[in-house]
Amino acid sequence: MTGGVDLRRAFEDSGVAAVLAELDRELVGLKPVKSRIRETAALLLVDRARAELGLVHETPTLHMSFTGNPGTGKTTVAMRMASLLHRLGYIRKGHLVSVTRDDLVGQYIGHTAPKTRDVIKKAMGGVLFIDEAYYLYRPENERDYGQEAIEILLQVMENQRDDLVVILAGYGKRMETFFESNPGFRSRIAHHIDFPDYADGELIEIAERMLARQAYRLSDAGRAAFAAYVAARRTQPHFANARSIRNALDRAKLRQANRLLEEADGETGADALSTIEAADILKSRVLTQGGRLAG
Repeated sequence: MTGGVDLRRAFEDSGVAAVLAELDRELVGLKPVKSRIRETAALLLVDRARAELGLVHETPTLHMSFTGNPGTGKTTVAMRMASLLHRLGYIRKGHLVSVTRDDLVGQYIGHTAPKTRDVIKKAMGGVLFIDEAYYLYRPENERDYGQEAIEILLQVMENQRDDLVVILAGYGKRMETFFESNPGFRSRIAHHIDFPDYADGELIEIAERMLARQAYRLSDAGRAAFAAYVAARRTQPHFANARSIRNALDRAKLRQANRLLEEADGETGADALSTIEAADILKSRVLTQGGRLAG
């Protein structure tokens, strides 16, 4: 056999490098996740090269499972994965359809099948992202219609895998129980990616990026106060990583606005309007009360 494929050039020409760079810009940390995405891209690039050279190959199974706590970037990574698969020619479109149980499962007989098929139709040629997928299966309810949606999904994942990629997402332990109860899903999923929680320093960097996008910043004292807030908040129930950080910043901006109004005496400059001070963080109930609710 003569000839070959310049993999480096194919990688650059495909635009995959741009997708991976965008992922790095968008998401702090998550090194294990980003490494798995790069490995998957390399696998698909080599598979495409083998096809071009006429080597025996089978289209790889692309269905995936994303496990991890809320706010760890699963939806963002799914969006970038859709773009990556499209650029490499494994799906016709680069779109992502994100759904939950309510979008798939009906409330009465004959309602589930058309709902599920309508969602699948919208997702065809792209990626179907099912968040909290374990809620599809409710064995405690004999009259639950989730099993009907599961059977339709399994059939489509097998018979139309060349035109649809399904990503199931949710908490790790619950997803494991879900796969044990529905072995058909496990056998159709080749890529299992676990999303770790963010470290405290990463959460502070996420906060600063969020603020920068809105032309805000933390003062030095404000940053120290926010570090204390993060350390305290993550020990409380219902902590949701980046989502909890976003909510905390929204409340900090609310307190900042009230502080500025109370202190107003003449004109207030752009710097003051853009700076979150320690006082705006330290009044949080997380720090003042140690309560169960974030504030």
